[in-house]
Amino acid sequence: MNVSEKHAFRFSESFSGRVALTIIGRPSVAAVVYRPSPWALAHATFYGDETASETMGGACGYGNLFSNGYGIDTAALSTTLFNNGFACGTCYQIKCVKSPWCYSGVQFTTVTATNLCPPNWAKDTNNVGWCNPPRVHFDMSKPAFMKIAQWKAGIVPIMYRRVPCIRRGGLRFYFQGNGYWLLVYVMNVGGGGDIAKMWVKGSKTGWISMSHNWGASYQAFATLMGQSLSFKITSYTSKETIICWNVAPANWNVGLTYKSNVNFH
Repeated sequence: MNVSEKHAFRFSESFSGRVALTIIGRPSVAAVVYRPSPWALAHATFYGDETASETMGGACGYGNLFSNGYGIDTAALSTTLFNNGFACGTCYQIKCVKSPWCYSGVQFTTVTATNLCPPNWAKDTNNVGWCNPPRVHFDMSKPAFMKIAQWKAGIVPIMYRRVPCIRRGGLRFYFQGNGYWLLVYVMNVGGGGDIAKMWVKGSKTGWISMSHNWGASYQAFATLMGQSLSFKITSYTSKETIICWNVAPANWNVGLTYKSNVNFH
């Protein structure tokens, strides 16, 4: 790390519209703190059964949601919310409203976006085609849905808002690809939970821009085998940029997950 990188400063605009100072490469400083959004009206359904087994995998590419820290409190987003995968990892508080099926005394439950609820163009937007654009809709795991309403309801009106994602530990990077193509799934993202841009740096290279593949995955077409790898990530929502130095050792391999010690807040 050179002196300019070690003490680099940049201004970034947070979700609330305020300007905050981001310190790059200084994991001890939490410069940008994500703030909840206002409440808005939508609807929610559920998919799968009480085990949430059908939620595994998903369009975001998180794989086993249990082992990767997301658990059963997840949801698939309608196309309008999914934003071509840039909403993967975002967190929402959801509360059931204006329905006899709502559980009384339950303020809300919190879910993470891990999947896409695709459009059903054969059905009307207000009759089964719940995830058709421009509708805002949450298709929750059944266990998550059952925290706010009786499952027999099928669909309920809700209020929702974006909230900070509270994660333990740093960002996690799951590697796929080969010696000439690196595909990285980024997980356990705190703060806004989302990613806008990503770069990789080998111990023998400069920063290489990675392109968005799909969901929470980014790719670089470069020869990086035999080099320790660092990553630079910009949040989609807060615009904050953090650097995860030396995440993977020089003998890294695909099929493995590597952990950092920094995260968004």
